[in-house]
Amino acid sequence: MAGCARPAGPGREGAHPSAGDNRQPRRVRHRHRFRARRVATPLATDSNTAALEALTRYYDRPYLGDGAYVGAHFDSWSSTGDRAGEADRFTADDLVAVTFLSVQVPAMAARAILHTQAEALSALLAAVGRDRDLGSTNQPRWPRGGPSGRWKRPCGRCRGSDGMKATKLVARKRPRLFPIWDSVVSAVLGTERSHLNPVREALRADDGALHHRLLSIRKEAGLPDEISALRVFDVIAWMDGKNRGLGDGSDQGR
Repeated sequence: MAGCARPAGPGREGAHPSAGDNRQPRRVRHRHRFRARRVATPLATDSNTAALEALTRYYDRPYLGDGAYVGAHFDSWSSTGDRAGEADRFTADDLVAVTFLSVQVPAMAARAILHTQAEALSALLAAVGRDRDLGSTNQPRWPRGGPSGRWKRPCGRCRGSDGMKATKLVARKRPRLFPIWDSVVSAVLGTERSHLNPVREALRADDGALHHRLLSIRKEAGLPDEISALRVFDVIAWMDGKNRGLGDGSDQGR
């Protein structure tokens, strides 16, 4: 996926021509190259080759083979086989899954997520509503303050940035709606201050061209439907950043 620019004005994304520039932006009809200050290298051109190589290295082929990265198990990890029935509550499986993405969950944080704050967190998940594609929804928001508020509180004792850790937990429950945000991906895309809305705008641009491209790449890579377009985006950007040594070392082990 191409990178995501920081907002250039209210309700707008990306760079704009100057007042004296009458040139019209070129519309990309088939494949989407989102013009941004920083881009994920594998999606900076019309070729899908590099993106497919990144996904294959991460998930292996066949899917989840012996060569897969440990983070590849984040999407499907389940000891119950009832991911759909657990959509509105965090479980021990979710805490195991985020460890695959280099999140350490100490005992007190786990107790809060699974017990003392479990009811409040379930209410927040229910308020988000059903999972749906980020690019097709209008202004999705983190309920009641999002990562800067109640979502991050149970992660208060997790090592690192609470807001970024929270996105990995919520992405387990709404993988099509909320993107994973960490220091590596944000360094690639230039989204250190804000991530969700720039990603959303990129997916919506050109009638959803980028979203459809990501789904096409997923199919070419032989990945199951449970791997969302957002996760395809995350893995491609993360692999690019890891290869370039971007972000914190603690986020480069997934």
